[in-house]
Amino acid sequence: MAIKKNPEVDLRAMYRKVIEFALIGALLLCIIIFQAFSQFQKKGTQKQFEVAKIEVTEVPQTEQEKLPPPPSRPAIPIESESEDMPDDVTIDDTEIDFDELPPPPPPPAAEDEAASFFVPYDDPPDPIGGFAAIQAKLVYPEIARKAGIEGTVTVQAKISERGEVIDTRILVPLGNSGCNEAAVAAIKAVKWKPAKQRDKPVAVWVSIPVRFKLK
Repeated sequence: MAIKKNPEVDLRAMYRKVIEFALIGALLLCIIIFQAFSQFQKKGTQKQFEVAKIEVTEVPQTEQEKLPPPPSRPAIPIESESEDMPDDVTIDDTEIDFDELPPPPPPPAAEDEAASFFVPYDDPPDPIGGFAAIQAKLVYPEIARKAGIEGTVTVQAKISERGEVIDTRILVPLGNSGCNEAAVAAIKAVKWKPAKQRDKPVAVWVSIPVRFKLK
């Protein structure tokens, strides 16, 4: 006698098998995806470390070039007027008494008092040809030219009623290169218009700047 199978029991068994196969397939798919993701993450990390790799190179130390000092001006030897001293001459030791006070300075001379005395005038003295005539008469000292000395010498000159330079004083000198003497000589070589006080010529002191400049 044949036994009839219940269709509901077969469907239940088949459903269970389908569920088991689906779970196994999903588990295998998860394992494959996890393995692929881990491999991709390893490759990305390796690339990241390769990009962040820093190469260190040695830079040679540069030395600053030392510039030579500027050339100094040539010194001009000046012959001494005094005679040469022999080598065997010795100078005796001198004792200085610091307790003794120095003598007072001498009283000012009459010429200095006259130079500082101001004479009022209406029209100041003026060199004939202007101050350019003084510069034209100026002879540049050779020692100052070779040494490259430039500057201004201020001379105080006394102009007489006849327009002559009768006295001079150096107010602002320019070393000991002969410029002071050359400035005085140029001022004396020029004829002057005397100062006038109420249309009357008077002798006065004036300050005259003389400029030394190399061309």
